[in-house]
Amino acid sequence: MKKAWQAAAAAAAIFAAASGAAHAQNYNQNPTYGAITLNAGFTPDPYRVNLQSGGQIDSAQTIGGACRGYIANAPDYRVSYMSGSLPLIISVNSSADTTLVVNGPDGQWYCDDDSGNQGLNPSLRWNSPPSGQYDIWVGTFGNNSLQAATLTVSELYTE
Repeated sequence: MKKAWQAAAAAAAIFAAASGAAHAQNYNQNPTYGAITLNAGFTPDPYRVNLQSGGQIDSAQTIGGACRGYIANAPDYRVSYMSGSLPLIISVNSSADTTLVVNGPDGQWYCDDDSGNQGLNPSLRWNSPPSGQYDIWVGTFGNNSLQAATLTVSELYTE
């Protein structure tokens, strides 16, 4: 009886953990602010997109690691990228405290809170980026208010 109870409790815990992360960010949905295909050496560099950070879901942290912030369910933006010899840098510039969540082509989640310029802006850098689809969420730290932000994709600059 004890083993059956333990097995049921373990199965319930696994289901709850898996369903929480899946509900929080759905990279299968269409991105809210659009998508682009970029090949190594793209111009203009940096490529910029104006958007609103944040969302109603306070669960970027369910991914784990450095993931923080209020985000939307659907990605904010999608970049299909064909890599070359340069790094890939995805960053955000905003007067608000923003966060960055990226589901990379390798299926891994990458997150940052304050590694970008000006203290409260996030930035992620791949020195040898894989080619493929990068689904990007720009979050707002601390509350679910939408804030003006600029998403930047570059091979040369961190903003």
